[in-house]
Amino acid sequence: MGVWQSQLREMGRWAIDTVLPPTDDTALFAELTFLDDPCCASCGYPFDHQIMGISAFDLACAACLARRPAYATARSALQYDVASRSMVLAFKHGGHTDRLQAFAAQMHRAGRVALSHADVIVPVPLHRFRLMQRRFNQSALLARALSQRCEVPMEAHILLRARRTPSQGGLSAAGRRRNVQGAFTVADPQKIKGRRLVLVDDVMTTGATLESCARTLKRAGAARVDAVCLARVVKPLPAP
Repeated sequence: MGVWQSQLREMGRWAIDTVLPPTDDTALFAELTFLDDPCCASCGYPFDHQIMGISAFDLACAACLARRPAYATARSALQYDVASRSMVLAFKHGGHTDRLQAFAAQMHRAGRVALSHADVIVPVPLHRFRLMQRRFNQSALLARALSQRCEVPMEAHILLRARRTPSQGGLSAAGRRRNVQGAFTVADPQKIKGRRLVLVDDVMTTGATLESCARTLKRAGAARVDAVCLARVVKPLPAP
């Protein structure tokens, strides 16, 4: 582990301790991989080391060089891996919200630049049928907690899911893009026209959902769309 990674892990532990008293969760969070610079300036894919002579703000991964995302930036607080998987799934599917403030603290850290100039926070929506099944939208819970922490207003009903889509699980990157193509709509374009938005989601896998949401919001008149996620999958990226 490099020096910057050690410093980031210590910063992550400190941030957790500011919102949660020392408990068994302290050991759990100590095993997590916290994400920050150096990373891809667009999607936030973490790099192993700083490239000498190049600012972290100028770095881009191969995938983003080949195909620039619709969102300006995407940042994630944690790496989605063996250490974080059970915790994230317990929140997403089990309704365990006891760590919500700790999640929001880490997302605020990871998305601090985008949030500093944001006008509105927008959660990635669930289709109404899936919302009825799950009884809550995990992205909306994260967005509300993040909104309270950074004092940026949240609009939960601007971005809507226009059609019900199958789960993204098990789909290829191309399959995920096709699955969410045209899946979103904007309820009231006047509320976002010329405004800077931050999308909030739980897990970023290929970025297909964020891409579709960002395109929809920008077509409706948003000036800028950034994204902040709780966790992201880290995989080898395709060549440009």
